[in-house]
This record gives sequence, C-alpha cells and structure tokens, in this order.
Amino acid sequence: MVRIDVTGTGGVRLAAWEFADPPKTGEVERAPGVLLLHGLMGRASHWASSARWLTERCRAVALDQRGHGRSDKPAEGPYTREVYVEDAETALVQLGLAPAVLIGHAMGALTAWQLAARRPDLVRGLIICDMRASALGAASQREWESWFKAWPVPFATLADVRKWFGEDDPWVERPNPSRGEFYAEVMAESPDGWRPVFDPEQMLRSRETWVHDAHWEELAQVQCPALVVRGLDGELGRAEAQEMVRVLPKGEYAEVADAGHLVHYDQPEAWRAAVEPFLNRVLAE
Repeated sequence: MVRIDVTGTGGVRLAAWEFADPPKTGEVERAPGVLLLHGLMGRASHWASSARWLTERCRAVALDQRGHGRSDKPAEGPYTREVYVEDAETALVQLGLAPAVLIGHAMGALTAWQLAARRPDLVRGLIICDMRASALGAASQREWESWFKAWPVPFATLADVRKWFGEDDPWVERPNPSRGEFYAEVMAESPDGWRPVFDPEQMLRSRETWVHDAHWEELAQVQCPALVVRGLDGELGRAEAQEMVRVLPKGEYAEVADAGHLVHYDQPEAWRAAVEPFLNRVLAE
C-alpha cells in the first residue's frame, strides 16, 4: 500500500491508499480508476482483499474518509453528507482516477451514489454494497448511541476486541469471527488498552446527517451502470434492494449467501464472484 495525501474540503488531510506499486510514467492514464469507500467506522485497509484482484487490471485506491483511519479528525467537523461527497470528488480529481468506478460499503455506498448523481462526468460505474435508500429514523440513531455506550473500552487486548465484537456484542446473533477481525482492524493501542481510532461522537454526528432522510431521489439521478449487492443476512432487505435496482436507470442486482452486513469482509471470494462480471462489463464499455 502506498499512501497519497489528498486535501479535502476545508483543508482536511485525507489519507488515500493505492494498493499497488506506483504506475510507471504514462500508465496512470491507461489504467481504469477505482475508488473504494469504506462504511462508517471502517478504514481503507478493509478493502485489501478486493484490491488484490482489482489491481490486476485497475488502478485501485481506497480512501480513509474524514474522521476515519489515518485521515484528519477535526473536532468541529464538519461531518455532513455534503463534505463526505466533496471529499470523494476531490480525491477522484486530485488522484487522476476519473472517470472511475466507485465501490462503496454502507455509508461509503451512499457517498458513492450521491457523487455519481452529482458528477456523472467523474463516474463510469457504481457498486453499492449493503446500504439502504430508505430513512432509518430517530429510533435507529438512539440504538446506535446506546450501542456505543455498551462498548467495554478500553479493551485489554486485541483478542478481547475480537471476542466482544465477534461473540459477546448483543448485536451479534451467532459467533462471527470476521466481524471481530473487522473491528480489531480499527483499534489502536493506548496507555490503558485498545481503543477505536475514531471518535464515536464524530461517528454519531456523521450518521445523524443521513438516517432521517430517504435517498431515492439521488439514486434516480445516477446515469451510469450500477450494481446493488446485499448479503443475505445483511441490513439491506431483498425487497428494498430490488426497488433500488428498479429506481436506478441502469441498475442490476446481486446477492451473497452466508454474508452479513460486512459482505466483502465476510465472504471475499463470493463477493468477487458477484461483482467482477459487472465490473468487467463496465470497464469494457
């Protein structure tokens, strides 16, 4: 992974990660660009397994979005939908990726389709991973506030992180080792133990800006080919996913068995099988 700093809205420093050796002179323009956008609380490294096969034919870059990973986490924000979209737009331009395929998970998927609607000239294809277009409502936000308060931080060891998020978390219906690994990757060691690399309050502020609204209108404005992917045990239901496909002017549908919300992390090979044919068609156009 090669780190490339991007200057986002308001001068926020964003860490972008290219999953390959830097292309030789002249090759950047020939390699189709892919920008990978993680979900809330995620980080660029969560896309590592996808990037390994993407780099066989693409220039794959994952962005640590503001407040996440190794990007800046300004105390005062802002953490609005607008700035997340502007940051992604800036990354496409500064990195020379456009017209790119955007691949987003959860919050990152919302950012991706809002950017595709806003700047169709920058986006040639879109992959939406387990993100709902309907409003989630105030009750959902309260549930998240309570959930953050239930975290037994600091964790004594990374093994404790893996166990809590993979087994003991009340949101876990059955043991899920990949979920434990997912959260272990967003922890950093501090003098008193392991804590998240993000500020939970900033995460709640980020989430507050989309949970009360539906996002169907932006979906209808997406002009490029778009693939909606859901895990069978994820948060996006089949009926809503298929309605999203109907609303998208060039929408397609795929689902991944034995996968929860963290589709690309739970089942990386099945995820690849679901999205690669679509990606190949888009890149061939």
